[in-house]
Amino acid sequence: MTFSGCLDADIQTIEKRFAGCADIVSRTVHVGESRLYLVYVDSMIDRDLVEGEFIKNMMYGVEKMPKEDALGYVKDDCMPTAGVNVVRTVEEGIDLVLGGDTLALMDGCAWGLVISSKKLPLRGVQTAETEATLRGPKDSFTESMRVNTVLIRRRIRDTNLKTIQKKVGRRSRTDVTILYMEDIVRPGIVAEVERRMDAFEIDGIFDSGSLEQLIEKKWYSPFPQFQSTERPDKTASALLEGRVAVVVDNSPMVLLLPTTLNCFFQASDDYYNRWGTVCFVRVLRYIAAILAMILPALYIGVACYHPDMLPTNLELSFAASRYGVPFPMPVEVLLMELAFELLREAGIRLPGPMGSALGIVGGLIIGQAAVDANIVSPIVVIVVALTALASFTIPNEGFASAFRLVKFYLIFLSTFLGLYGLVLGIITVFIHLASLESFGIPYLMPFAAVHAEHSRDMQDSIVRKPLFMMKKRPIFARGGQRTRYRKKEKGGDR
Repeated sequence: MTFSGCLDADIQTIEKRFAGCADIVSRTVHVGESRLYLVYVDSMIDRDLVEGEFIKNMMYGVEKMPKEDALGYVKDDCMPTAGVNVVRTVEEGIDLVLGGDTLALMDGCAWGLVISSKKLPLRGVQTAETEATLRGPKDSFTESMRVNTVLIRRRIRDTNLKTIQKKVGRRSRTDVTILYMEDIVRPGIVAEVERRMDAFEIDGIFDSGSLEQLIEKKWYSPFPQFQSTERPDKTASALLEGRVAVVVDNSPMVLLLPTTLNCFFQASDDYYNRWGTVCFVRVLRYIAAILAMILPALYIGVACYHPDMLPTNLELSFAASRYGVPFPMPVEVLLMELAFELLREAGIRLPGPMGSALGIVGGLIIGQAAVDANIVSPIVVIVVALTALASFTIPNEGFASAFRLVKFYLIFLSTFLGLYGLVLGIITVFIHLASLESFGIPYLMPFAAVHAEHSRDMQDSIVRKPLFMMKKRPIFARGGQRTRYRKKEKGGDR
């Protein structure tokens, strides 16, 4: 519905739409021989800008205001800000008002002015909590989409960094920004992201996690097909590799795509520390991930079905530790695993590293109490505690949760089939991983194609080469744009 040009009729239409909205402020101001109508949401605007500078400028310029096209004069000569848009439909004006802008209408004008006057209550830029690092930037994303895009722009001062803004949610009208490097991103990926966003309709989106679930293909997989991060430096680095970032308003987590299994083992400070230390830590992460997935199932399979694989003294020690325990071994393991999982979930609600401390220390305390009560054996507590500690070393919480689910799947198979069940479970997990892809990129890259691109993608996998040797971008970048490092000395690369 377009504005009629009759101010009284337009005011009636707008106030009818806003009927029952106590937080909507509207006022009519007489400016010379004309009337100016303003409407905005209370506490979402900068009052000093609208009620101070804007109206003051109009009062000072009232003598110069023409009788015709008065709103055009206001637009060109009375605006204290450069953020001014012309709107011609009621729906567009109302949508911008609900976003924190101010709508201005005048007599005889069949269009309106939208003043960029947002001043929303925001949480300031704080340090990263879930991806804390000892070395590197400490800032993290906030709930404001515009602040988040600024944090990225601050790191990439290149006009090739493009943004596409969309609104998702029929009622929430949530702003979503897609960021990408125009000259690096693979052709078709950005269009595919837009296509998936346009393929559904929903009442509201309030966090990037909801959007992730709606646009991923293999929804049944426990393994995330998007990488989420709260760090602007990690997002900027991903963009320079040819990946796409999706920033959702009201969410402090940014989605990165495409992604591979390898990406979830990379932490931000891996690129700020010396390569030897990073290689050692990376290997530990992969080993810890394997332990977090198979250790309880391996213990059940060996101790219950294949005790002859153990040295005699160790086997006797296991048997002695279980003396008087009323539960079968698989039930012991499940009880302790569930106890650690409950403590982990409780610890997530605590800030900073306190959650991890509660998960480990609290689990050990409960485990010791269970041992003292002769409910579980000490070896089970040790196995489960090692499993929990190993899962904490995975840098991405969503990815670590997938390993926790797979762990219970392997425990179930080992309980009934022993080591054969464990091996069968591991094979099915790898088959599932091999079937996954993220926007055309195989999930197991570069391990699924070690010799692709002359093994260049292995430079930042289980081990990380020194930075001056990482001359090529990963597989995410388009062909012809793989080079990211070149020595300026005569003679070419180092």
